[in-house]
Amino acid sequence: MKVVRKQDTRIPRRPLLWLAAALLFTLPPMFGTLPSWVPLLFLIALAAKFWMEPKGYRLRSLVWKLVLVALILSLLFFSYGSIRGMEPGVSLIVMLTSVKILEAHTAREFHIMIMVAWILCLCGFFLSQNLAIALCLLIAFTLLLVALIQFHRGPLSAFWSPVRTAGKLLAQAAPLIILLFLFFPRLSTGFRFQIAPQREASTGFSDRLSPGSVSFLANSSEVAFRAEFPDGKIPPLSAMYWRGLVMWHGEGLEWAAPNAPAALPRTSQGTPHGQAIRQWITIEAHDARWMFALDRPVNSPSGATLAPGNYLWSNQPIHKPRRYEVISYPEIPNNRLHSREREPLLEVPTAISPAVRALAQSWSAEKAEPRAIVNKALEFFRTQGFHYSLSPGEYGKNDLDEFLFHRRLGFCEHYAASFATLMRLAGIPARVVTGYLGGEYNEIGHFFLVRQADAHAWCEVWFPDSGWQRIDPTAAVAPDRVNLGFNSFLERRGAAAGHLDNTQSVLARELARWPAFDRARLGWQTLSYAWDTRVLSFDGDEQESFFASIGIPSHRQIFLIVGTVVIAIALLLALYAAWTHLRTRPCGDRLKIMYESFCRKAARLGAPRNPSEGPFDFSRRATRLLPDESDRIRRIAKAYIALRYAPAPDPTTLEQFAEEVNGFVRAS
Repeated sequence: MKVVRKQDTRIPRRPLLWLAAALLFTLPPMFGTLPSWVPLLFLIALAAKFWMEPKGYRLRSLVWKLVLVALILSLLFFSYGSIRGMEPGVSLIVMLTSVKILEAHTAREFHIMIMVAWILCLCGFFLSQNLAIALCLLIAFTLLLVALIQFHRGPLSAFWSPVRTAGKLLAQAAPLIILLFLFFPRLSTGFRFQIAPQREASTGFSDRLSPGSVSFLANSSEVAFRAEFPDGKIPPLSAMYWRGLVMWHGEGLEWAAPNAPAALPRTSQGTPHGQAIRQWITIEAHDARWMFALDRPVNSPSGATLAPGNYLWSNQPIHKPRRYEVISYPEIPNNRLHSREREPLLEVPTAISPAVRALAQSWSAEKAEPRAIVNKALEFFRTQGFHYSLSPGEYGKNDLDEFLFHRRLGFCEHYAASFATLMRLAGIPARVVTGYLGGEYNEIGHFFLVRQADAHAWCEVWFPDSGWQRIDPTAAVAPDRVNLGFNSFLERRGAAAGHLDNTQSVLARELARWPAFDRARLGWQTLSYAWDTRVLSFDGDEQESFFASIGIPSHRQIFLIVGTVVIAIALLLALYAAWTHLRTRPCGDRLKIMYESFCRKAARLGAPRNPSEGPFDFSRRATRLLPDESDRIRRIAKAYIALRYAPAPDPTTLEQFAEEVNGFVRAS
């Protein structure tokens, strides 16, 4: 690689350090979103710059630049198949920035680097808008401002001086930013962006239930959604079933939900019983259409459908976090089940073994009443040596037989699927429901955080006198899973066994027992939730509500107010800038203006100054041409020379000079 050593054009080290620190803070959004080689090559380029800069080296060869660009484009095509789209575009910007880092060596290129780094901050916010990323990008933006200030102040300024200046500038800008955030007209999407390509469902939650599908989620600490109860009506943890999908078609231990459910007719919903529970749900992006609500929802938010089975189905895939309000009731009795609805709810695979059929038929023959059959089945799970396990292993082709009669080891999906199949064999309509159970209550923010690890599956059976009723066979095997919540259940079971069968590390569990750490964790969750719900979700509807709360009912009024305020601020800033300029204008500028005024007056009187004439030569010639003003011309020239070239001009002399010039200009 051809490099050129040129010591006199190096970028000062301190601004370069600030710039490097800022670029490091633009990296977090790239990890987990862009290919791993993108941030890696970016770091290598940054390290190479610090090796090259003290030696005065830089990348100059056009051939090598073209080679690097060709290599970058090849890697992008290999990773994405194209350079179109947000993620390939951001990757391209990052890589071209890496090349520019190796090339930059002049003041102009340093300023270009600052501008490009600010663009990287914007791209980072497009890639991710969570609070941690936003803080990193704010730090990066501030450090770029510090680097720019340091570059222009030179090496003699104190190390922290540009930091204080940048802080003052940001503090001065903060009120205007807040005003624009609150009052500037916006689209209905708020500040959430989803520019990445659409993918299949990105969480482990699925519209198909099979052995291992839910237990796989037990290893994930990712957030599924957050829920708050604005009316303070919070159900007990054991009743906090978050309804997601209802599955009608079963094949032993494998069940599936319909692909595109239709809307539930209002007449089929039944009459809700019990106390209405209102929730605000903030669901994370998962690139699918299912939504969650407390069992059972009775209304559908805007942009969603209440599907048969009383579950929510979004009209569009959820590619970005979404916040919605929903109302649920603990019971919706409905004792009407038409034959066309009943038949699919009794379907079972033809491959069900005789042993499984005989087990279910023995209950129905012995106990004809549906509730008694259900109790008999729950007693079977409770007393026949079944165990609840996160890792039950893989089941073979005859999975239902193997689970019921041999291994008897499973997670919630095993119990829900097998129980629903047994109920259908016993002549009771049954279906499987998947969603989440429980959640972690945040006492600081007063909301529940539901993680992927809280995923759960249960059953619903239909009784002629009361309609659909929730039956959770997992509770018959592991009641603490329902009563305590997933994490507490694992900790208690692990403590009883002398070990913790949990995905958390030992360090994480020890820190969780430290009250200060737990408070900090809950505080951070609260801040993140506030960021999501108060900032990112501040869309057009939220803005309308804010306007109404302060007595501004229409957009026209707010546009008028915002326009007036902006114009007033602009005028005040212009007046302040003009006043500051006049007040702080250097003495030399005033001298020049007054001397040029004197020369223009002399020219009008017949004594124009030649461009090559200095003040002394011009005054000698002007006194000959204007004998009546000769004394004043000499005094003006003498004062001007003294003020212009003296090491410390006398303010009194400046005032005398101004009086002489004004007198000469006003003279006829």
